[in-house]
Amino acid sequence: MQVSENLQRYWRKNLRITTILMFVWFMVTFVAAYFARELSFEFFGWPFSFWVASQGALVVYVAIVGIYAFYMNRLDQEHDVAEEE
Repeated sequence: MQVSENLQRYWRKNLRITTILMFVWFMVTFVAAYFARELSFEFFGWPFSFWVASQGALVVYVAIVGIYAFYMNRLDQEHDVAEEE
């Protein structure tokens, strides 16, 4: 089975954005949370380590989902694989 060049480009771009967003997720989930204890300054009235663990990570997760949805909708339309409404 041969896949068209258009679909190969689509999947390369799909994997690229997925890899980038998974890297951001990893950095926020593990790296920032691990080193946040050493950052002893206040951010919006709370210790920065608390903010990263309880609020900041959730904001980044929602942003990741929003960015992925926006990018994939645009990519689907660009490569003519969008669902019909």
